[in-house]
Amino acid sequence: MQLLLASNNAKKLGELRRILDAAGLERVELLGLSAVAAYPEPRETGRTFADNALIKARAGARATGLITVADDSGLAVEELGGMPGVLSARWSGGHGDDTANNRLLLAQLRDVPEERRRCAFVSVCALVTPDGHEELSEGRWEGRLLTQPRGQNGFGYDPLFLPAEEEHRGASARSSAQLTPAEKDALSHRGKALAGLVPALRRLAD
Repeated sequence: MQLLLASNNAKKLGELRRILDAAGLERVELLGLSAVAAYPEPRETGRTFADNALIKARAGARATGLITVADDSGLAVEELGGMPGVLSARWSGGHGDDTANNRLLLAQLRDVPEERRRCAFVSVCALVTPDGHEELSEGRWEGRLLTQPRGQNGFGYDPLFLPAEEEHRGASARSSAQLTPAEKDALSHRGKALAGLVPALRRLAD
């Protein structure tokens, strides 16, 4: 079975590939957008992660005739009422400027004390088949927003995100940008969301 991962983000695509490979889907051939005929990228006009994930997955399935998985994800900061949320990649105005997004978020929370810096990475993954079957799965990764970036791995807000699993380590606690890819996959919001789709993918592969 061929499965399209509808993402132009190379780092996100790499994460999706690792997570699905680790799930043992041996009879599934994973394809990125570069492996299929180009089609117009849909505008992410949804108000929720689920809306945008479905927009992307439906577009992929419609354009290619392949079963398609798409992820929409972002950082939800409690002090900002859940924002940046679906606007995470465009928080500073442009799209995908991680440095500018991180700088703006830090400035907005500059005077917010540690106990009010709770946040969570949220991912919703959508699975859409060419005949119109749809499934959604959500994952959350709880943590706290740091006051300065740490680490060079990952992408997006990873350098600012201190996972809840690391908080007990005190001064040696690592941001999600300091984790290995395998460690991040085991904990992340995206890993949890994709895990929820694995039973459906196994049924389709059989």
